[in-house]
Amino acid sequence: MPEGDTVYRTAHNLQAALAGEVLTRCDVRVPKYATVDLTGERVESVGSRGKHLLLRTETALIHSHLKMEGTWHLYRPGTRWRRPAFEARIVLGTEPWQAVGFALGVLEVLPRDAEEDVVGHLGPDLLGPDWDEAEAIRRIEADPERAIGLALLDQRNLAGVGNVYRNELCFLRGVLPTRPVSAVPDLPRMVGLAKRTLEANKNRVERTLTGDVRRGKQDWVYGRTGQPCRRCGTRILGGTLGDPVQPGRGAMDREIYWCPRCQT
Repeated sequence: MPEGDTVYRTAHNLQAALAGEVLTRCDVRVPKYATVDLTGERVESVGSRGKHLLLRTETALIHSHLKMEGTWHLYRPGTRWRRPAFEARIVLGTEPWQAVGFALGVLEVLPRDAEEDVVGHLGPDLLGPDWDEAEAIRRIEADPERAIGLALLDQRNLAGVGNVYRNELCFLRGVLPTRPVSAVPDLPRMVGLAKRTLEANKNRVERTLTGDVRRGKQDWVYGRTGQPCRRCGTRILGGTLGDPVQPGRGAMDREIYWCPRCQT
């Protein structure tokens, strides 16, 4: 599941391949932007902010969000794609590289100066140069009765935590995702742990929260309903958690996992 570390690594790879290069191909396969042609423009930079990816050319901002299944691939010209062509939402070509965005949850081609409109609502970026732990804590504490599992996932509080991280962070700090923010002991330590775990994984192809990169061993509780806790052996439980003011609103209700013994 793409989270802040995945998007950071994707942006880093695209930056290394495309920055400074002139586009020789621009094929946007989203109806609203199908007539956009940035051929001849130079790619100035590629970066991430939380879970948003921002590709900047001389006149345009290409904004994408991977959502659940999106990904960007880099190919040498003439190389066969590893995903089907019907999933491609955008193809950008330069002399040495071809960048293809597959199954992107969001894809927009906007004016170059629209960046603040796209990501200005986000909280401090856990992997950004302007990370501000105190501000992230202040934003989380502003709603003391909200469940910590919801506060961590809210990108307006801190940008980059997705569903895997919010579940794993709650386990590592021994709190249920449903516990109110006001009842979370040492919130700065939890926020600091979020920063450290994303930093530790930002350059890894296989994310791990346990320290074990073997398949099926990377997570403490995420996706492990009915399996024994890796610490105490108690069966992991699963459910959903969403903001009560908007019940049943799709992505607002997300899966949670917890150990009933290790987390209180």
